[in-house]
Amino acid sequence: FTGLIQALEQYAADNKEHKIKLLIRRAGPNNVEGLRKVKVASDKLGLGIKVYGPETHITAVIPMALGLTPELPEPDLSIACGPPVRQLIPVTGKRAAGGKIPPPPSKHTIVTATPETTSIVY
Repeated sequence: FTGLIQALEQYAADNKEHKIKLLIRRAGPNNVEGLRKVKVASDKLGLGIKVYGPETHITAVIPMALGLTPELPEPDLSIACGPPVRQLIPVTGKRAAGGKIPPPPSKHTIVTATPETTSIVY
């Protein structure tokens, strides 16, 4: 988590300028302490990062990041963490029939990004 926090500090101005929204989901050893540190750094830098632990399924973060489902409340990191308690995410319906179809593959090699660009690092 130290390297992540250093990167957040280094690129905080760029993240704010481009209105980059970050959601972090982490489980494993020392996850609660690490998430606490990331949340403190986010609050100090004004980044508004959302953090989730093992109580949130890893695949639940992707639809939240894309705006397809409402963001779940963040866990209370001020208390000791027991075993994860997971809840099913309600599905309101199927994907809209008028959804965008991805463009066909091409030999485009230049990476371009706009404010509408969504990037998921998994």
